[in-house]
Amino acid sequence: MFVTGEPGVGKTRLAAAALTEAAAADMVTVRGRAGTVGPPVPYRPLVEALLLLARAGLLPDPDELGRYGPALTRLLSAPPAAEEALGEAATPGAAVTAGAADRVPSPLTVAETMLCLLGAVGRRRGCLLVLDDLHDADAGTLAVVDYLLDHIGHQPAVLLLVAGRTPRAAAELALRARRREAAATLDLAPLNHSDVRLLVAAELGVAQEDVCPELLHRAVADSGGIPFVVKELVHDHTDRPTRHGAPAPSVPSAVADDVRRRTAALGPLGTRFLGTAALFGRSFPLPVVEHAMGVDHTALPEVLRAALASSLITPDATPGTQWYAFRCPPAAEVLLADLGPGERARYARSAARALAHLHPGLPGPWRAHAARLHEHAGETPEAVRLYCEAARWAADGPAPLPASEQASEQVLRQAPDPSRQEALELLTSAHRLLEPGTAAPGLHATVLEQLLDAVARSGRLDRLPVEAAADTLPAAHRAAVHARLGAIATLAGRPAEALRHVDTARSLLPGRTDEGRHTALVELAAAHAELGGPAPDRLHTATGLARRAVEAARAGDRPDAECAALLLLGQLARNQDESAATAHFQRARATALARRLPAPRAAAEVQLAVTAAGHDERPTRLERALREARHRGLLPTAHEAGFALALEHVRRCDFDAAGDVITEGMAEARGLGLDRALALFRLADAVRHAHQGSRAETGAALERLDPLLDAAPGLRAMSYGLARAFSSLLQERHDAAEEEIARALAYDTENPAAGDFGRHGIAVLLGVLAGRMGRRHCSGLAAAGAGGTRWNRQFTGLAHAVLLGREGHREQAAAAADQALAAAAPYPMARRLCLRLVARPAYDDGWGTPVEWLREAEEYFHAAGHHQAAAAGRALLRGMGASVRQRRTGTEQVPPHLRRSGVTVREFEVARLVAERISNRDIAGRLHISPRTVEKHVASVLQKTGHPNRAAFATAARDLVPRVPA
Repeated sequence: MFVTGEPGVGKTRLAAAALTEAAAADMVTVRGRAGTVGPPVPYRPLVEALLLLARAGLLPDPDELGRYGPALTRLLSAPPAAEEALGEAATPGAAVTAGAADRVPSPLTVAETMLCLLGAVGRRRGCLLVLDDLHDADAGTLAVVDYLLDHIGHQPAVLLLVAGRTPRAAAELALRARRREAAATLDLAPLNHSDVRLLVAAELGVAQEDVCPELLHRAVADSGGIPFVVKELVHDHTDRPTRHGAPAPSVPSAVADDVRRRTAALGPLGTRFLGTAALFGRSFPLPVVEHAMGVDHTALPEVLRAALASSLITPDATPGTQWYAFRCPPAAEVLLADLGPGERARYARSAARALAHLHPGLPGPWRAHAARLHEHAGETPEAVRLYCEAARWAADGPAPLPASEQASEQVLRQAPDPSRQEALELLTSAHRLLEPGTAAPGLHATVLEQLLDAVARSGRLDRLPVEAAADTLPAAHRAAVHARLGAIATLAGRPAEALRHVDTARSLLPGRTDEGRHTALVELAAAHAELGGPAPDRLHTATGLARRAVEAARAGDRPDAECAALLLLGQLARNQDESAATAHFQRARATALARRLPAPRAAAEVQLAVTAAGHDERPTRLERALREARHRGLLPTAHEAGFALALEHVRRCDFDAAGDVITEGMAEARGLGLDRALALFRLADAVRHAHQGSRAETGAALERLDPLLDAAPGLRAMSYGLARAFSSLLQERHDAAEEEIARALAYDTENPAAGDFGRHGIAVLLGVLAGRMGRRHCSGLAAAGAGGTRWNRQFTGLAHAVLLGREGHREQAAAAADQALAAAAPYPMARRLCLRLVARPAYDDGWGTPVEWLREAEEYFHAAGHHQAAAAGRALLRGMGASVRQRRTGTEQVPPHLRRSGVTVREFEVARLVAERISNRDIAGRLHISPRTVEKHVASVLQKTGHPNRAAFATAARDLVPRVPA
């Protein structure tokens, strides 16, 4: 068998494991390895194997091999240079004779000698011969192996051959052997994500779920699935643990040495080729590298094939491109670090000229590559300019190409589209190049403002520059910087810090009408900061500030700020006037489309989708908007969509889907320090548990939310109205639910919530049922924006039906109830809760079908495990004189065969103790029933199961006895 694969994939380790298993099976094991170190030794792996047998005392006497004995002697009579290269001592008694090197046996003779030797060694126990690194073997060794493959089947031996994929004679030998079915081939593939996690856990000696996420990410991203690299990364991590936000660790020395060794084997031209390629990062465009090197076009193909064969590089996965990638991503870092400063600058200038020549105007993502090349060349101003242009292109999406470029479809196909997150990386690189005081204030301000915008869009607060509010900038630019920092502080849930930045920004723009562009940002930041602080009129104040921001943005031609202000106005208006909110969102989207602003357009799509989700059967549009926001790297926008989507999933009782969205969102928000988003997802988690009737889990989730309530004012009212009240209703604690709704309304008065907390829905229904609300109270609430959502229409519609029923309009009440229940169709739990709540007044006032409603509700609540609500439904049915299905909890514990025999839950409890051969008196004591009752249950069980006595039943029911762990 041939074992093949790229370097480091585990071929030698597999061979070692095979040798261990063979030795455990009492087979003779022997191993030889080809090598390139030292003088060439004919038949090196075979000679090494023979010497190993000699040391173990298993080498047959030459006389036992008959006419092949002399050949064995000549093989072991290596010249001194060969002995030194092998690092072995020759066999005792096998003296080195003069001219031995000239008497090396022919491959055919050596092959027959090996066959005879393997037959003698493995005659009694069998033999495993492993020949490693055959890709480095001499031609004679490969000829012997070729012969052995055809004839070893008659010997008590197994041949395991290890070779790389290098297109040398060994690879061709493996291919020929497989074709003629002389050998099987096991090609080891790189590890997948799950395999890497398993290997990392094994190396650390921990469970898979306890693996450090940062280490796992690095192992997956940097190893290429190569076990050798994974292990070295793990060892490097444990030797030098890194802190969050610290610079990325260097490449492990063993990995770096391996890259250098394989690169050196390519020769000077190959080393130069890969060094130039490394300037582009982990992937590179071959045509540009070829043009930059300026060598004969016939020379590079051979170098390229050798680099591919050594697994240093691999073709890019995109079909039809001329891009290649470093097979092990850290290889680019190693090769780049090995370039001297002068050499790196020289290579970079050549590559930059080649890039500009092949792609005039640097369309699309080519600017980012050009920026890196100019940075490597030490040309900072040009690098900064290109970084900023590339970041703008990455953030805004690809602009239309010139006609000349559109004619060539390969222009952008040859340049992979950078991820939206790359805009932040590019701006970070540009800002890093601008040392304080060395760059022009205008350029410094432009880069800093763009970087802060990218931080706010992505939520990557860890990329926030330390000296963000530089005092060297002009006052107007400093005001704009402080406005952006205020908006970022609001994202982080730090309202006091946000207000400080807003105050500083205002002080830098005292009545300066010529700075309208910056005024819009200040007003917008002030609006967001106002929402972050507790105040009864905060929504009204924020609305006024947002309107001023819209006006200033239009005056100062800031379409990005205008879109953001319009979106904020829509969010503030949604609860009271949905049509006005939708108009704001649509205007923001139209402006974003007209001015080619993808991020504001995606944010507008999210808000429109949130509104649509309140009316649609399924939140499909919201799911699509969430995916787009994530695709563009807009995490704060994605978190808003995720919170809304989680609530929609909860309302539709898709709790697993809600849990997935919440878990992912909480992990991201916690990792990025976005306390406001984290508070939203913790609230959604509490709502999820509340709608499942899990009071303990709801309380625990609310406790986790409590420290973050200051980060997102208004959530306290939502926590009472969306979580606590529903939990109480499912547990038939209606007085508690009423009190929690009242507290939600009180908290909303003190600090208004921007989101719906039940004021326009469940609070209306409960108020009408309690007699606290009439038409004049609830008509205004139902007409509000949030009152028109499908979720709230089920509550307000049934409240209307109850009022109609009280007024004696029975048919109208029934019709109103039908409409409300049609709206409730997507919400299984809420529909049944409504049925349970309105059944009593419907029965009393003679409208609707309360008995049918209660049966539906009781069936649902029983199946869902809401036992208090189910019991209340049965009690109401009995009060209405309706038949009630008997429910006993625990029926699922009765084994199916006993359930089919009619054994009840109580009888099963007795039967299980009978199976343990416990007396009736002791059973009565355990179950707190009388011995007479136990006798009746035992008799019933014996009669239903057909057993003559207790002993027979106990013998047949051994499986009912709980097994005690040893």
